[in-house]
Amino acid sequence: MSSETSDTLDQAMVRSSGLDTLLRDLTDRAVQEVPGADACSITVRRADRLLTLAGSDGLPSGLDLRQYENGSGPCVDAAETGEEQYAPDLAEESRWPSYTQYALSAGVCCVLAVPIAVEGERGAALNFYGVRAGALGTGRDAARAFAARSGDAIDVALRIERRRQSAADVRTALLSRSVIDQAVGILMARERIDARIALERLRRASQDRNVKLRDLCGQLVARVSTPDSRRRK
Repeated sequence: MSSETSDTLDQAMVRSSGLDTLLRDLTDRAVQEVPGADACSITVRRADRLLTLAGSDGLPSGLDLRQYENGSGPCVDAAETGEEQYAPDLAEESRWPSYTQYALSAGVCCVLAVPIAVEGERGAALNFYGVRAGALGTGRDAARAFAARSGDAIDVALRIERRRQSAADVRTALLSRSVIDQAVGILMARERIDARIALERLRRASQDRNVKLRDLCGQLVARVSTPDSRRRK
């Protein structure tokens, strides 16, 4: 993907109603483009555990989660090994016994999981589900081509998510610093002590009460800021 195309996709995602919606649209398009696919989902390993980023309309609830819980299934194997997993008829499948039983009960008879290379993550797969045995046999090439194209879009989505999380962490840190500074100022004015001693007292109180310093300072600032507390002073 060219830098110009990537920038355009970044901008489109920022303008969209959300990354979840965009990824959901991606899986819906996958169902339209891959012959025999009745549902599709995106599996990614994040923080040492697998999760489903998005699923198309018609994806049976719990179909991916059951695999993650068991640590076994086509999308788990595709994400962890980087090798395509195809089960043309789950009624005849022996690799994932507990999963196949659940999938068949949900009306899924055929599964194809295609690994995706995702920057910064240790495993990902695009999962296709069919309600008829052998339904995805003629669509495997189309599924591979779609997975190759969608990898860039998923990369961009995750990159934006990481940026947003980083910005949220910075905002939280700034807010924490602000409330701690306010609490230090309150103690300095009340006790007529310098900032170093005030901060040390707050830290000691935080440890003694087993309360986070930020939360302790927030409670102090809130008490001082209420009308009742001002009247009592």
